[in-house]
Amino acid sequence: MTVADPAGGLRTAFRGHPAGIAVLTATGPDGPVGMTASSVASVGVDPPAVSFSTARDSRLARALAGGGTVVVHLLDDADTGLAAAFAVPGAQRFGAGVRWVTLPTGEPWLVEVGTALRCRVLSVTEVGASLLVAAEVVELLGLRRRGRPLVWVGRSYRAVPVGDTDAVTVAADARPAPGRSPCAGG
Repeated sequence: MTVADPAGGLRTAFRGHPAGIAVLTATGPDGPVGMTASSVASVGVDPPAVSFSTARDSRLARALAGGGTVVVHLLDDADTGLAAAFAVPGAQRFGAGVRWVTLPTGEPWLVEVGTALRCRVLSVTEVGASLLVAAEVVELLGLRRRGRPLVWVGRSYRAVPVGDTDAVTVAADARPAPGRSPCAGG
């Protein structure tokens, strides 16, 4: 089957593909900036690295121009409100109701989020109107889960059950080899 509109087809295809949700924060020329992202992925562990994308004209892109650092907050279902707040273009993201502090290194950290990764930008690649960023994880800020992992699928936030054998069944032959990640290179 051939799709006449690849961009529309891509959007349709990814509506059914769950993506983990994160909030990315950094410090820009005018203060703290942040955005909700569904594009965060693990790249590898040697060095520990992640990737994500952002619009080329976003405040986050301007904050990361020339390198810099970013905090990747991995969200769970207790953070649905944060995900929604940081997804609104032009909204005041660091106002009342959002608990955050400035790290000694200068980045904003959303202290209620269970797990966050402070990262140093390694490379930025232009892809049309977007930027693909690779970043090395230089510090873990908390490593705790308060709820179920949060994903975006079907145009809404959903919680993914973990460890609930009634809700999730994994075929024995679909499991990765012991000590291996199901992801390439992991």
